[in-house]
Amino acid sequence: MTKKFRMTVQGAAVFALAAVLTAQPATAKPRGNSGLPPGPGNPIAAVQGEVVKLQGDITKIEGEIGDLQKEIDAINDLLNASALMWIEHLDFLSGDPAVLTTSFLSTNSGVGGGLSGLIVQSSTVGSTDSHSGIKVIEKAVQVPPHFSITGVRVCYEWSAGATSSIDRIRLSQVQDPPSTALVKLDDSTAHSGGPLCVDSAVTSVDPSLGSVLLDIGINTVNVADKLVLRAVGLHLVPTAP
Repeated sequence: MTKKFRMTVQGAAVFALAAVLTAQPATAKPRGNSGLPPGPGNPIAAVQGEVVKLQGDITKIEGEIGDLQKEIDAINDLLNASALMWIEHLDFLSGDPAVLTTSFLSTNSGVGGGLSGLIVQSSTVGSTDSHSGIKVIEKAVQVPPHFSITGVRVCYEWSAGATSSIDRIRLSQVQDPPSTALVKLDDSTAHSGGPLCVDSAVTSVDPSLGSVLLDIGINTVNVADKLVLRAVGLHLVPTAP
């Protein structure tokens, strides 16, 4: 864009110079002993003046183009920057309500200082539900168009003395036809204690290719342990065109 603009300006300068050269020279006063012949004024000085003026205009425009390019670069950097988008964390569903329940109490979660969140409790020990599947809470996630998911952030707190843990952060993408889901992230790092915010392993999921499901796995050591999910976010980057 800058190169084309400069060529346009330079073309305008040449056109202006040609116009000056072909213009009718202005009448000037006698030159005395200047050595120039008497008669109409010499147009060279006027041409040189126009050239200098045009050169100054070109320099000014080039400076403005440079400033504009800096602004464009700053906008591109902003558009291409990674971002953390917090999502609704109170609507996770239990993967098996028979052994894993979710609840909410705005006044006091009963964990830590009592800050509210999604309360998760299990009636059985281990990481397997009553159907021999993984004990999880799950939800579908929404992502703005033209962004890809590169990871998940989970903020949580276990009740005092709890030995249970979050043992899985998983992203799966529904395929077409919607009879299967492809696992795109399966981070089995254990997270206990808290309050903490932890990030999953890095992945790359383009949500435009299919609905994305987020699972958080629970490994229960003591059924008295209580998990409070305080926040969940998605790490996003612009999808390459």
